[in-house]
Amino acid sequence: MNMQVWIAIGVGVAAVIDDLARRHIANWIPAAALAGGFGWHIGQNGWQGALTALAGTAVGFLVFLIFFLMGGMGGGDVKLMAGFGALLGTERLLEAALWTAGLGGIMAVTILGWKALRRRIGTWAGAPQGSASQTLSAEQREREASIPYAPAIALGVWISLVSKG
Repeated sequence: MNMQVWIAIGVGVAAVIDDLARRHIANWIPAAALAGGFGWHIGQNGWQGALTALAGTAVGFLVFLIFFLMGGMGGGDVKLMAGFGALLGTERLLEAALWTAGLGGIMAVTILGWKALRRRIGTWAGAPQGSASQTLSAEQREREASIPYAPAIALGVWISLVSKG
């Protein structure tokens, strides 16, 4: 494994842990991907590498910007994909984005199904409907409604790196 893969692993693990624990991705995580990506590409190809990293950053940012603007994704996810764009470059990033979209869709359907099943089991067990959500704070309700996307992003990036031939 080369340094590019190790950077992707480190950044991905940090992002997944942060997103699962806090439903938030700290700014230092995509910044580390950005710095690592520029460093990797410049080290490999000089100024041409810098242009590759810059193009990847722009495409990574734009790939998820529309979902952020529609309210379906957090800003940390957009910044994380921009950081991974610097690391991957445009061609590999587009492949990673496709993997991410597929994995994210599967993950979202699974989580929504699990939540529906939990509600159904609660109804069967005789728990009053809505009673649990009435006792949660606004922050807890928001956390319960959100779906962490960093795992799908990290897996998409990792698969694209592993599958490169």
